[in-house]
Amino acid sequence: MSSINTELKGAVEAIIFISERPVSAEEILNVLEGLDLETIKSIVEEIKKDYEQRNSGIKLIEVAGGYQMLTSPNYATFIKKFYKIKHAEKLTLPSLETLAIVAYKQPVTKVEIEAIRGVNVDGVIKNLIEKSLIRIVGRKEVVGRPFVYGTTRNFLEYFGLNSLQELPPVEDFVQSLSERETAEITPLEEEEIENNQTTNNESVSPAEENPKEIIDKKEETTDIPKRS
Repeated sequence: MSSINTELKGAVEAIIFISERPVSAEEILNVLEGLDLETIKSIVEEIKKDYEQRNSGIKLIEVAGGYQMLTSPNYATFIKKFYKIKHAEKLTLPSLETLAIVAYKQPVTKVEIEAIRGVNVDGVIKNLIEKSLIRIVGRKEVVGRPFVYGTTRNFLEYFGLNSLQELPPVEDFVQSLSERETAEITPLEEEEIENNQTTNNESVSPAEENPKEIIDKKEETTDIPKRS
């Protein structure tokens, strides 16, 4: 490889490394003038291969429409030990259930989410917005014009997706929820679930008994009487 190509490769690597968010090929192109998108993508692929061949602690991945450097999961044990972290922050089961509904039915209103889950989701929606996983994308043109919610770029990053088109089939996503329910639930999450059940006449809604019903359950609609 010529010195200029080596320099370009280093420049692309530095740009991606320094950014806290995924960097698109177009953004790199704006910095490295005189190139084209195919050249940028070829350089990125070469960097990725370099990391893979030497079993690097860094991975270069394509996510949320751009490129980002992450630590390799092969070395997660050492990273956790270094930071003395037992496990990364996880979403609670109610948050995952609500997020699944938004992801597959967006744009969706709070009332529609609650009709599917069978519980109040004010706190959950607030938490997901604070984590920048969902956002208000507009209003529904019905009586009262309620907000409608959709996922964000952070959502794609959290689940390692490049676009919404890469969302797994509903069954796979539900299986992921079930695995989190059995393997990752913390005492605090258990308490939250118990509180949800208690505030709903101490009964568990069908959607909470079977996570698959969160996606499959037909949306319920309520006719709001118009003012005369």
